[in-house]
This record gives sequence, structure tokens and C-alpha cells, in this order.
Amino acid sequence: MLKNLLQKPNALVYIIAAILALAILQYVTVKILRHFGKNPKYLIDKKSISRLTKPIFILFIAILIRIKVIHDNLGISEVSYALQKISTLLIIFAITWLLIASIRIIKQKVIKNYDVNASNNLKARKIYTQFNILERIVIFLLVIFAIGIALMSFDSIREIGVSIFASAGVAGIILGFSAQKMLGSILAGIQIAIAQPIKIDDVVIVEGEWGRIEEITLTYVVVNIWDKRRLIVPTTYFIEKPFQNWTKTSSDILGTVFLYTDYTVPFDEIRTELTRVLNSTELWDGEVNVLQVTDSKENSVEIRALMSAKDSPTAWDLRVLVREKLISFLQKNYPESLPHTRVLVKNLDNLKIQSK
Repeated sequence: MLKNLLQKPNALVYIIAAILALAILQYVTVKILRHFGKNPKYLIDKKSISRLTKPIFILFIAILIRIKVIHDNLGISEVSYALQKISTLLIIFAITWLLIASIRIIKQKVIKNYDVNASNNLKARKIYTQFNILERIVIFLLVIFAIGIALMSFDSIREIGVSIFASAGVAGIILGFSAQKMLGSILAGIQIAIAQPIKIDDVVIVEGEWGRIEEITLTYVVVNIWDKRRLIVPTTYFIEKPFQNWTKTSSDILGTVFLYTDYTVPFDEIRTELTRVLNSTELWDGEVNVLQVTDSKENSVEIRALMSAKDSPTAWDLRVLVREKLISFLQKNYPESLPHTRVLVKNLDNLKIQSK
């Protein structure tokens, strides 16, 4: 190549011109993106510019490599075919990268308008769930599509592919059965994105464990359990099996506390104490305050205290507080109302005579 450059002085001019053209194109592109990034009404912000400039730069290089006039002036026409194939692969790679970056920019632009940490975050969690799952689906399809186009750009591979497709009857059936679970998981992920039986940050009971939905992918769901463990569940689980979702339609929830007392317990006094405890804490949202006798057994009475809170973690803390306060109230003021066993002894005098 150096020999060709010495024999053709104009080739050096073409190289310098190509490099300058590439630098000018990249500079103009960055300036345009930064101009739009200054205005908040545009989709692109300053943080997103670097995501787009890199694949655009690779795209410019791929186009530059593809120009046959440069090959002829550099005296490398014999490798033009190879350079064109490299250019094709780079173009496919750059466009795929550019599309993926654009999808992520759009997602970030949309979800930043919703606060998933707010108390009433149902709509935000819906948006987060849909965009996270759909982003993975689109990126997965883009990558598969790009790999297919890249492979089919080679004539030899295209011929092999055609011959394989022509004789792939039995192999296709075997492959279909082998990939059944994977395809089922992907379809379940798409169904979750559309129907949304679960959403990001939902409170669920799965396999007897209480936790929050931390991550939803195409094939599995991560549940953050209350004790910091992570439960990994396939997406098909939430389509095929029953589970509890405490925040399906709203984050507020009712909490219950059961007490078992003697029949002599004063219900009105406990009801008054429950109201006092709820009014003294910020955990209660002020909506529900009910005390009911829900069952009576041989040795005890079942009392249920029903209260409301803004979300399930708060409801848990409120239940713990109310249970402790009501038990302390009975211990201090009505200890005889705590459950105990009675023994009734008759004819005590006859027992004494017989014992003598």
C-alpha cells in the first residue's frame, strides 16, 4: 500500500480529503445533536448525545470504506470486495447500535416523567413494566434480525441457508420442540407486558414468600424478598400458576390483627384503645378503623382489628404496632381478660371425706 501511495501522489490527497470529510461530518453531527439537546422539548438531551455519536461515527467510517473511487486511487482494487463486505457488516452493526440507543433514549425520556417511588405509583409502575419488557423484546428482535442480515450478506452462507431450509422438515419439528420452553417464556414475557398481571415494584406472595417485583425480563422475574433474598421465577409461572398481588390496582391495603381473649373482655374499651393507637401514629392513613368479634370458641373469643395503610410495608409496621399496644393495654388494665382455662370442682366436701 505504501508503494502505491508513492507511485500515486494523488492518493495521499484522497486519504487526507476522506479523513477531513469524516471529521467534518462527525463535527457537524455532534453540533446538531448538541443544539437540539439544549432545548428540553426535543427528545435528545445532553446525556444522550454520546450514545448516538459513536454509532454514527462507525456508520461514517463504513460508508467511507465502501467508496470504490478511494480504492482505485489507493491502488487497492484487488481487496475492494473484502472492504465492501467489511463495510456492510459495519453498517449493519452501526445501524443496529443506533436503533438500540434510540430505543433506550425514548424509554428514558418517557419513564422519567413518572415517579415509581411515589406513594400512589400505579401508573408509573405500569409504564416502567411495559417499557422495560418491550425494550428487551425489540432489542432481542433487532439483534436477531441484524445477525440474519449480516449472515445472508455472504453468498456462500445464503446458499447453505437455502439448502438447509429446503431439507429442514424433521429438523424444524425437533428444534421447535427443543425451543418450546424458551419460546413459551418469551411469549409469557410479552403477555405480561400487555396484560400486566405483575408490574415493577408490585407486592406479591410467591411460593409462600412476601416480596416485591424487582426485575422482569423475557424469561424470568426477580422477586426481592423481605429479608433481602432474591427469588428467581420463570415468567411462565405468573401466567400458569395462581399467586397473590397486593398492589394490582392500588398500593393501599388493609391490615388485620387478631386477638384471642377471655369472654369477660370489654369490647368497647378495646375499640376505644384501638382508635387512640391509630390516631397516635402516622402509619395509619385515616381510612379504616374497625374492631369486630369474628369468632367464639370454647375457651376464648376471637377479636379482629381492621386498619388501613398507604402501602403493604406500612401496613405491616402498623399491624405490629397495634398488636403490641392492644396486648399491653389488656395486660395493664384487664389482665383477667387474657385467655385462661377454667376448672369447676363440685362436691368438694365429699372428696375430702373420701380422701380420709
